[in-house]
Amino acid sequence: MADKKIGFIGLGNMATSMIGGMLQKGIVKPENIIGSAKTTATKERVKAKYNITVADSNAQVAAQTDILFLAVKPVFFPEVIAEIRDAVRAETLVVSIAAGKNLCYLMEAFGGSDRKLIRCMPNTPALVLEGCTGVCAGEAVTEEELEEVLLLLQAFGKARVVPERLMDVVVGVSGSSPAYVFLFIEAMADEAVAEGMPRDLAYEFAAQAVLGSAKMVLETGMHPGALKDMVCSPGGTTIQAVKMLEEKGFRAAIMDAMEACIGKSRNM
Repeated sequence: MADKKIGFIGLGNMATSMIGGMLQKGIVKPENIIGSAKTTATKERVKAKYNITVADSNAQVAAQTDILFLAVKPVFFPEVIAEIRDAVRAETLVVSIAAGKNLCYLMEAFGGSDRKLIRCMPNTPALVLEGCTGVCAGEAVTEEELEEVLLLLQAFGKARVVPERLMDVVVGVSGSSPAYVFLFIEAMADEAVAEGMPRDLAYEFAAQAVLGSAKMVLETGMHPGALKDMVCSPGGTTIQAVKMLEEKGFRAAIMDAMEACIGKSRNM
């Protein structure tokens, strides 16, 4: 991987989270990353922070890289792909991180079934090396090439190959879900503040509780319901909170939110 050139078209939050993770793990050197963005200010900011190379155009990035990440919003895909289609080399791996743009769309947009196309959905915890990415590959991608991309994605968290039919579900359960969790942490902290706790301490307690709870699910292998039952002592405080959450439709609200998110991804 040391000699591979990695390109990013788009240098927003998701792209910089990925770049930061790759660099922190030492999987890629700064001089082997090249990126482009819509504004000069964005390019200069990312260049100063990560010491990567920036290009004047998207086509320049496409022409120079072995693995090319398309990290722009889905609405900009038609114009960006039109700009880079003729610049991308046949052997270049093109990796899309856009919600709603499936492999069939990418194949048609790039004009050939022989294109090496990978679709993935990372999330912003990549910035702290705790990302989670769903991945599916087109038929022209070899196992070795897929492993190369997985190695990059695993530099900033977990990466799992899934059938493409589940990629929109990945958007709902992982790609977009940090926003739900941040809302949950903020709400818990707000009530702690209402009860007299200083805000910085409230955020720390709430965030650490979420972090520790997630680790328990991942490391114990226990069912979340069983872990919940462990906290709910008979006649105790926790079961009263759980009862109120059930009365307010907490679980149904989460499921409805994810359904809306997944539906939006499917129809983009």
